[in-house]
Amino acid sequence: MSNEMTEALHALAEDRGISIEKLFGIMANALESAYKRMPESYEYAWVTIEPTSFDIRVFAQELDEDGEPYGPEMDVTPDSFGRIAAQTTKQILTQGIREVEREMKYEEYAGREGDIVTGIVQQTDSRYTLLDLGRVEALLPQAEQVSMGPRSEGGNRVKAYIVEVRRTAKGPQIVVSRTHPGLIKRLFELEVPEIADGVVEIKACAREPGHRTKISVWSNDPNVDPVGACVGARGSRVRMVVNELNGEKVDIIPYSEDSYDFVAKALSPAKVKEVRLDYDTGTAEVIVPDFQLSLAIGKEGQNARLAHRLTGWRIDIKSETQLAEEAAYASEEWAEGEWIVDPESGEQMWQPADGSPAISAEQWNAQAGEGTESPSEDAEASDDDSTAGDSVDDRVAEADDSADDSSDDGSDAEDSKAADASDEEE
Repeated sequence: MSNEMTEALHALAEDRGISIEKLFGIMANALESAYKRMPESYEYAWVTIEPTSFDIRVFAQELDEDGEPYGPEMDVTPDSFGRIAAQTTKQILTQGIREVEREMKYEEYAGREGDIVTGIVQQTDSRYTLLDLGRVEALLPQAEQVSMGPRSEGGNRVKAYIVEVRRTAKGPQIVVSRTHPGLIKRLFELEVPEIADGVVEIKACAREPGHRTKISVWSNDPNVDPVGACVGARGSRVRMVVNELNGEKVDIIPYSEDSYDFVAKALSPAKVKEVRLDYDTGTAEVIVPDFQLSLAIGKEGQNARLAHRLTGWRIDIKSETQLAEEAAYASEEWAEGEWIVDPESGEQMWQPADGSPAISAEQWNAQAGEGTESPSEDAEASDDDSTAGDSVDDRVAEADDSADDSSDDGSDAEDSKAADASDEEE
């Protein structure tokens, strides 16, 4: 009987992938718990199992006032302990083996965060998708999913990125993702031997899952083209990655230590004319031809956002026309602020952008007119002009009067001479 039991345990250990020593340890711990539940059992006791003969013994020691064992080891095996062991063996092994398997599964995946796994879709609903990884199941939450199309159907195989491995009472819970940027890196490692060997490195990755991804690559060997290695012959390598991502577009950018060149290439496929960097604010001002502006920005700003994440620079894209307009109006001074309505008086007020108190329209007009003649000065000037005009008119009138007087005197003289001449003739 002992040999049959030993052989059965060896077969069970081999079938479950558990060492025979660990299996005997499971039984010893369970039998120890069974012994301590018996009446008049010793508090400090342990169970030993002889592997060859399957002889089960219980040993115990006395405890002192401090709870420390002392004295000789005593064999306190009950007469009926073999029957108890036989009755509880199946339950002991089932529960113990289940716990050991859970621990083994956890240890198998605990150090694999950041790795890629292939699973078969088992169940899909609005909350999550379950992937069968073989010995365990992986949880793919809805937030970590992309529109997987036909791949989301049951029975299809998908690749996913391990985000977290949790220890739970029911065993390890493996959380995977298909939106993580690390998935892109792992897929390229599988398809590009140069990346797996370390000849080509992926320096950075920026991704908007389901739409577009940009990666920057660098070669440690001057004889190896990093972009060509990732693209492959006729695009075969990058095509495999795109197919796994269900058509998500992938831009491969050569990494450059020159920030000007790197920012310009990061906006690919747009062609950049000039890059201006402000290291104090971390802003890159990019100048592109007018017809390249929409391509550089991308749909809803997608291309510019990905370039920002890839390079780390805040990117401000301008066309040549916008740049020329800014240069043309650079010398103009513009008042910064806005017109508001005073809720109490209903009067229109000017609110400066610097946060200073709002002013009325009259005050704003007065400030805007600084440097010119005031209305009172204009009035005085007009009065002076009118006075001057009056004096000139008076002078002209006097001159006219004098001229009239002189003409009158002349006519009178002529009349008198004519009268004298007529008198003489008579």
